[in-house]
Amino acid sequence: MIIKNIEAKVRLATFLSAGSFILTALIVLMVSFFAYKQVSDARKTVYVLDANSVPLLARQTSVQLNRAAEYRSHINLFHGLFFSLTPDDKYIEYQMKRAMYLVDESGALQYNNLKEKGFFNSILSSSAVLTIQTDSVVIDEARKYFRYYGRQKIDRRSSTIIRSLVTEGYLKDLETRSDNNPHAVLITRWKTLENKDLENVQKNSF
Repeated sequence: MIIKNIEAKVRLATFLSAGSFILTALIVLMVSFFAYKQVSDARKTVYVLDANSVPLLARQTSVQLNRAAEYRSHINLFHGLFFSLTPDDKYIEYQMKRAMYLVDESGALQYNNLKEKGFFNSILSSSAVLTIQTDSVVIDEARKYFRYYGRQKIDRRSSTIIRSLVTEGYLKDLETRSDNNPHAVLITRWKTLENKDLENVQKNSF
């Protein structure tokens, strides 16, 4: 009878020890998980100082939450660089160099085609100033496809021309951002669908 009592007590002690160990392990895992989560959330929150040295709370967000806005900004930046030009060969070269960081070889192909056709020489010879105004940018995020609608103004000494501009292309996400490509996006398979005159206003020659 005494032996049976000892065996029961040993089993009970073993059960209690095992249960205590498992419970302790679960508590440690839960505490570690919540501690990691708190540290991770804390890293996403920083304080920045405004002009009056007042700390303001800033919170980190996922890149994908605002990706559509970044796509539009990237597309607008590229078209602004490619289609806003002044009669200065160095400035044109500078604009094209910056634009080429934002697009694949399809952009270089269009640039070379315009160059061969004497488009940039005509800007220099006519002292034309080209500006672009965005009407809208339609983006299909699932396909990473976009269509750009804008108006280009060509201001020459003798006339002012307003042209409609419609282009399309696809978007490719890059792994890292850089000074030359701050949105980490590359425009691919870019082409012009429409570029026709809407207005042609002649200026007085006197």
